[in-house]
Amino acid sequence: MKAIKKQVWSLLNALGLGGLLQLHLKSALKEYGWFRSFHTKRSVDAKGEALPWYTYPFIAFLEPRLTNTLRVFEYGSGNSTRWYAQRVGHITAVEHDQEWVKIVEKMLPKNTTLLIRPLDQTYEQAVATAGQTYQVVVVDGRRRVACVLSAADHLAEDGVLILDNSERDIYTEARQFMQQRGFRSLDFYGMTPIISDESCTTVFYKTGNCLGI
Repeated sequence: MKAIKKQVWSLLNALGLGGLLQLHLKSALKEYGWFRSFHTKRSVDAKGEALPWYTYPFIAFLEPRLTNTLRVFEYGSGNSTRWYAQRVGHITAVEHDQEWVKIVEKMLPKNTTLLIRPLDQTYEQAVATAGQTYQVVVVDGRRRVACVLSAADHLAEDGVLILDNSERDIYTEARQFMQQRGFRSLDFYGMTPIISDESCTTVFYKTGNCLGI
C-alpha cells in the first residue's frame, strides 16, 4: 500500500498537482476555511461562520483580545460587522450602499447600529454621530484616508485604529497621519479570505491600549 501511495504521489508531483492536492487535504488554508470562502465568494471560516475580510494573521491576533466591554465603530459593513457583534459590547457601522444595507441588516444582532450615509463628508464624519468615543475604529470602507483623519479624534484613550489593505500606496497619507499623532503600528501581512493575493492589515495603537499591545 505504501509503495502504491508513493507512486501516486510521484505521479501527481510530476504533473504539478501534488502540492495543490496537499493544500486541499491538509493545510493552514484548509483550516482557515480559505477554500470555502474562495468557492462561495464570502468571507467565512471553515464552518461557514462570518469572518472579517482581514489577513488571517491579524484575525488570529485580534480575536482573543476582543471583549464584551468594547465599543467599536466600523467604516463599511458586512460579515465583519456580524463577527464583531458576536464578540464586543456594541458596534456601530456606516454604509453608503442602501441595497447592501437591506442585505446586511437582516443578519445583524441587536447590539449593532447601522448608519446610512452618502459618500461625502457625512460619511467619514459619521463616527461623531453618537457623541462618544470608541475603543476600536475599523477603516475598511470607502474614502479611507478621510475616514482615518476624522476618526482619530473619536478614539478613546485606550483606543486603536485598524486600517485594512494598508499596503496600498493610496493610504500612505493615512499611515503618516497616525504616526504624526503619536501612534505606533503593527503590520500583519498574509492571505485573506476569498482571494489569493497577499494583503496587509495594520493596527495603530498607543501604550495602555485596549488590546494589550
